[in-house]
Amino acid sequence: MASFDQPSVARGAELLKVLGSPVRLGVILALHEHRELCVHELVDALEVSQPLMSQHLRVLRSANLIVGRRDGKEMRYSIADDHVIHIVHDAIHHAEEAQP
Repeated sequence: MASFDQPSVARGAELLKVLGSPVRLGVILALHEHRELCVHELVDALEVSQPLMSQHLRVLRSANLIVGRRDGKEMRYSIADDHVIHIVHDAIHHAEEAQP
């Protein structure tokens, strides 16, 4: 069995906590599908309010899961690291397999 130090376990738990929101999972999936989206495109895709989307984007950015790029007056967001999409896909597949 692999041995992990406490700080690594704590960071892993924090990552899972950040991903523990359907909206944030939806953001990751949408960004994976489209490579890059602005706030209003994410609002339309996920059918949430702009203030709520901004809050979730802030959480994802602070966890270094997404990055923003200024394009004129807009911020365009993309996934910072492809590892996160694997985690999200695995979680969703696991949940689907667990359904009776």
